[in-house]
Amino acid sequence: MFKWIIYIISIFLISIGISFIIINLNLLTIGYTFFEYVKFIISNLYFYYIIIGIIILYLILRKGKK
Repeated sequence: MFKWIIYIISIFLISIGISFIIINLNLLTIGYTFFEYVKFIISNLYFYYIIIGIIILYLILRKGKK
């Protein structure tokens, strides 16, 4: 049961991060270049939600194969 809760939390973190990256695509329409956009996304906290979610998901799925 605990494994499923952690799995859902990791999927939730990944979806929050991706949704904010999509929301911030509006920065390209107001004059940001692609490299400025990438720099902004990497410096944003929501990008790290994606990284943390992927790491947790990997660890949970790797444990399940043993």
